[in-house]
Amino acid sequence: MTRPPALALLVALLLLGGCISIRTVDDGIARARIGERVAQGGVSIVPLALLEDSRCPAGVTCIQAGTVRIAADIAGVRTELALGQPASVAGASVSLVEVYPQHRKDITYYPDEYRFGFRVTR
Repeated sequence: MTRPPALALLVALLLLGGCISIRTVDDGIARARIGERVAQGGVSIVPLALLEDSRCPAGVTCIQAGTVRIAADIAGVRTELALGQPASVAGASVSLVEVYPQHRKDITYYPDEYRFGFRVTR
């Protein structure tokens, strides 16, 4: 009895699946979604809510660049962070340095689609 090629392919994928690894680069930025806890420089950060995303959409000319503001739990302290503006919390300087996805015209993003990047310095 011969086995169909699809079954052989499935078996091969299952056997080789453990051989695949994903490498990440430690660029000093901790990334998290709303409700997800990350630690950077000994400080725990949990983004709690998106408060504002007024960034200028890609491909549009704007008078102001806009910003992103979020509420976050930083080392147990509820803090408001704005993109590129460091906040002093728990003896550290915490900055919101990245926000994905990039704001685009005519597309609505839901809060759970956002990913935030944080940098902590002491």
